[in-house]
Amino acid sequence: MKRNAKRILLRCVFLGIIKCGYDVLFLYGLNYFDVSTGAFTFSITVVVLPVILLTMKKNVSPKTWLSALLVLAGIVCALGSQVFGNQIIGLMLMLIGCILRAVFIIKLNDFAKEHDSITLSVLISSIGAAISFCIWMFLQPQTFGAIEWLPTIIASLFIYAYFIVAFAQTLNIFAQKRATASGATVIYSLEIVFSLIWSAVLPETLIDRVIPTPFQVIGALLIVAGSIIEIVDFDFKGRRKNEVKKQEL
Repeated sequence: MKRNAKRILLRCVFLGIIKCGYDVLFLYGLNYFDVSTGAFTFSITVVVLPVILLTMKKNVSPKTWLSALLVLAGIVCALGSQVFGNQIIGLMLMLIGCILRAVFIIKLNDFAKEHDSITLSVLISSIGAAISFCIWMFLQPQTFGAIEWLPTIIASLFIYAYFIVAFAQTLNIFAQKRATASGATVIYSLEIVFSLIWSAVLPETLIDRVIPTPFQVIGALLIVAGSIIEIVDFDFKGRRKNEVKKQEL
């Protein structure tokens, strides 16, 4: 902060605004889906990422496009008729949120390589919280007084605040120092696998339990396949050349 205070603050304000934007859109959009179905819509980020990368004049590899196509197939398979059904408003909200999230991941990927991960995590969360609180106070002046503080609400807020905002976000920023934006995004998309598992096994006091359908399982497998294609090196020709060189030496 002493060396780059102004630069870091401006960048974190930019990221905090974007994060606040897609968080709000996701919260409204998820009202149209159950836990397991809604989790698939987060993977739309992978589908829009190549387009966002192109608009930012960044290179997009063929395997990133293939990964996006497989993830899109997985989403369509899982959502089925809901893609064009009465959840269209929810899908539109999630789509806009995923576009913002893709921008967030790309820029965070750049900034993570220049700045301290803990500093970025703390500032982004704090700025996002301040912006969100201002919006909340405008829409609902009672703020905390309007919440019915049930044990399930407290537990959910604690789980989200600690495991998602504080712990997972900080680990992700550390990881993005060494990852590409597309690699980071497809790894984020793997959360669908854990979402399906948790939605089936967590107690009903925390969530509305949902057993995945066969189509949702197939959709999750397609998303995993798309993720593997993006993060695994399939350059067999280049690997063969290296082996030949080693043998010659």
